[in-house]
Amino acid sequence: MPSPPPDRTEPHRGTGATSADAADGEDLGALPRTNRTSRWDRVWRPFWVLPMVVVIVALLAGYLMPELDRTLGEQLPFVFPGGPSGARDLLGTIAGAMISVTGLVFSITMVVVQLASSQYSPRVLGDFLSSRVTQVTLGIFAASFTYALTVLRSVEGDSGEGGAFVPQVSVTLSFLLVLASVGMFLAFIHHITNSIQVSSIVSHLGDGTVDVVGRYLPEAGASGARLGAQTWQPDDGLVPTTVPAQEHGAVVEVDHHGLVSWAAEHGAVVEVLPQVGTFIPEGAPALRVWRDRAAPALEEDELRRPRRMVVVAQDRWFTQDPGFGIRKLVDIAERALSPGINDPTTAVQALDELHRVLRLTVTRADLPAVVTQDGAVRLVHRPQRVEQLVDLALTEPLHYGRDARQVPRRVVSMVEDLLTASLPAHRPHLRTWLGRAEASVGRADEESPW
Repeated sequence: MPSPPPDRTEPHRGTGATSADAADGEDLGALPRTNRTSRWDRVWRPFWVLPMVVVIVALLAGYLMPELDRTLGEQLPFVFPGGPSGARDLLGTIAGAMISVTGLVFSITMVVVQLASSQYSPRVLGDFLSSRVTQVTLGIFAASFTYALTVLRSVEGDSGEGGAFVPQVSVTLSFLLVLASVGMFLAFIHHITNSIQVSSIVSHLGDGTVDVVGRYLPEAGASGARLGAQTWQPDDGLVPTTVPAQEHGAVVEVDHHGLVSWAAEHGAVVEVLPQVGTFIPEGAPALRVWRDRAAPALEEDELRRPRRMVVVAQDRWFTQDPGFGIRKLVDIAERALSPGINDPTTAVQALDELHRVLRLTVTRADLPAVVTQDGAVRLVHRPQRVEQLVDLALTEPLHYGRDARQVPRRVVSMVEDLLTASLPAHRPHLRTWLGRAEASVGRADEESPW
């Protein structure tokens, strides 16, 4: 019987995996329980897509509705009763008013974006621009203008060859779009006034971060918390093939399950070099594929698939990146503590939301760095650790807030509470932070003249 092809052979597990790890590796539950962003989701992500779709629908309706009016051909109740001149005046007024108010809405949005960027952090802009209320408002206003202009061209006077024609239903629909625009404008103003409040901003960021932490980090009792080893060294029989990144930006997603399947299919170990959330320039190593020396070299077409499983984008996403939400909250606290703003109360509000996020984080186990399947190491990656997230949340606020007496005291009370909820494995690190915060409080008390 012929031997199996080289690319189906099992790789060496290396020195980092044990037999117990291999047994646990039958279950891939340790991999992040996060859904990858589909291409459909990425299509709808840009700010302009939804307004453009609404405008296109209005344009099509502006062409089709007059044809429907021609088929009806009779005076209908509860629709526009005027003649061609009145229809032209109404549609022209609607078009002029709607384009003016659209410019106003866009101007208000830009002012709010600029205010949020300077007052809080440039990294919160994505939350404002992703608001569906803002997108739908701009879409409805632009659609009302587009629809009115499109219907206006179908209004015919008595001098036309076919006689006078007024698309009554179409003109009435234009009036209804104006009413919808007024409703959306009121909703937009309410949304804008609420969204620029610091309590709303930090609460929204906290909601997103808590959701990511809950899906990213395994619960302490879950089988996934014990899966795999924490370190891995390749055996001498394995040789690497480096897969470079083809574009620059932040690593926003890693398809862990897909990489495990691809590695098993090709008898390889896939090592993901960048951590989710870190920047990678084009041409820098993104993956290493370790295979047996006797295995044939992988072609470029075969490496294209695992390369696509490491998604790079200009901006970080919440999908698999709990550190991103923490980074935003820390930025708000830092900006509030800057000498130009000097608002420690806002910094404490951001710390309160960080407390909420960390209280869930310290109850979760760390993801393993090595994932096995069927007794063989298949994936080596660099997950975000609980200690890393704690450091990210506390280092800079405690440093920049050392002269603001509210901040060190708030950090002390936060860490004391985290110690009561934390897993035993995380408590030594939290005690270290408690000591640092208490030392900051002591220095502030010594330096204070009061």
